[in-house]
Amino acid sequence: MTTQLIRTAKELHSLPRGGRRAVVMTMGALHEGHATLVREARRLVGPEGQVVVTVFVNPLQFGAGEDLDRYPRTLDADLAIAAEADADFVFAPSVDEVYPGGEPQVRITAGPMGERLEGASRPGHFDGVLTVVGKLLHLTLPDVALFGQKDAQQLALIRRMARDLNFPVDIVGVPTVREGDNLALSSRNRYLSDADRATALELSRALLTAGTSAGKGAASVRRSAMVILDSAARMEPPLRLDYLALVDPSDFTEVPDDYSGEAILAVAAKVGTTRLIDNIPLTVGAAR
Repeated sequence: MTTQLIRTAKELHSLPRGGRRAVVMTMGALHEGHATLVREARRLVGPEGQVVVTVFVNPLQFGAGEDLDRYPRTLDADLAIAAEADADFVFAPSVDEVYPGGEPQVRITAGPMGERLEGASRPGHFDGVLTVVGKLLHLTLPDVALFGQKDAQQLALIRRMARDLNFPVDIVGVPTVREGDNLALSSRNRYLSDADRATALELSRALLTAGTSAGKGAASVRRSAMVILDSAARMEPPLRLDYLALVDPSDFTEVPDDYSGEAILAVAAKVGTTRLIDNIPLTVGAAR
């Protein structure tokens, strides 16, 4: 299909609208993970609905020393991927379109959950994420918005924002897409050398191996993952662990060793100059 490129909200709002509208928000550099979100969006709204993919590199969510200027910008390729996945429109606004008054003085604050894990490593990151997601929800006016579960903390915060601030939109999480070697798909994977990638694979191996211990309890999950991550720290190049956390999905606090129930095992680490995150959902509890 032909996917139309749109630059302004006025242009988007002027389009005839039939059926439900779904939005998939991205910062560009689209890959199969994004395409999976777009295909799921099409499935949810059907052939009569509209699927909008946003492409906007949000400066608010990059901290000092992070890779805003380095972040890949590949709009022509993004349009092709969006079209192949059956998107109707790609909304690629300028910074001035999203923030017409300059950097916004009023922002959405992520609260305590936004200060944990990724928020502790990247102060202010989730305030920037929620502010731009809130803005893009207003600009695109969707009935449903889809986000990948690879960014599990982000997804949880967006769901909480929509609930707490009464956004009239359904937030849908889509399972993490992995490459054939189990590395979670990410735009940042392109920065990995062959040696970097060999080390990075230990992240998913640690998570998936630990997942087999879920029935033995939280302590066993953590131990199983750390055995692999400690070994990866001695590889060349080394894996430099930021955090490993087994958390309650509702607020991303660490679960105690005697915890039983749904949990997320999340990890973040650097390999070379590239920071990667990954996670898996688990049901933790005593084996029967």
